[in-house]
Amino acid sequence: MKNLYLIAYLDLKESIRAKWFLIYSLVFGGLIAIFFIAGVTESQVMGFSGLSRLLLMYIQITIVILPIFILITTVRSISGDRDNHILEYMLSFPISLKQYYWGKIIGRFITVYLPVLFAMVVAITYGMVKGASIPWDIFFLYTGLLFAMSSVFLGIAFFISSFVKSSEVALGIAFFVWIILLAFIDIALISLMMSQRFDDQLIIFIAMINPMEIFRVAAISLFDPELTVMGPVAFYILDSMKQTTFVVLSIVYPVVLGLVFSFLGFKIFKRKDLV
Repeated sequence: MKNLYLIAYLDLKESIRAKWFLIYSLVFGGLIAIFFIAGVTESQVMGFSGLSRLLLMYIQITIVILPIFILITTVRSISGDRDNHILEYMLSFPISLKQYYWGKIIGRFITVYLPVLFAMVVAITYGMVKGASIPWDIFFLYTGLLFAMSSVFLGIAFFISSFVKSSEVALGIAFFVWIILLAFIDIALISLMMSQRFDDQLIIFIAMINPMEIFRVAAISLFDPELTVMGPVAFYILDSMKQTTFVVLSIVYPVVLGLVFSFLGFKIFKRKDLV
């Protein structure tokens, strides 16, 4: 257990020293700062005002930015160590494959999750200082959604990194995965529905297995139960189940999916040539 925490600490320390972590933190922290400077909390659009509107805008941007940041910074975690011969060096110590793999996951999860969480905490703290009404239910829901989103894309990234030897190939696959999931939020699904070549239930199923889609629907549904700002796919999803049930599903499903990809990656990592 000590070695597991040691690997997590080393990965966390290495990530913090890296330039990508600085950029990663500045992007999400900068978004909150820009929203405050632009006076987002002082305006009202479509009934959203104050911190509620700020969190709404923040979560909408996060849907697109967070997955690609996690993928491109994490997908090279194991393949990069293999390319630089760090993996061979690390395994020369009395460290098991299990400790190395899961230690890397724990360390990287802390790295990718804390900056997005810290940005929301800063927003809430600023609101409390200004005496604004704090939407605690929205804050805690988004905390869970960001946790789930970080989990699933971290699992996908480690799964890719476990079987790809080249960092360049790993980056290419990660970018391809992000493009596919992003396209199937609305563009591809609406095209399929308009073509009328597929059954509606199949369209709903495709939407439900896309973690980015359920993240988006759950995030917006708390502000806008009628989903006036979203596409037709969201109506189908919320018509098939209660909002509360869907919100719970939108947190549990990505976490479970991330764990599945993580375990599959570990199985491949154990059986594959390490160097």
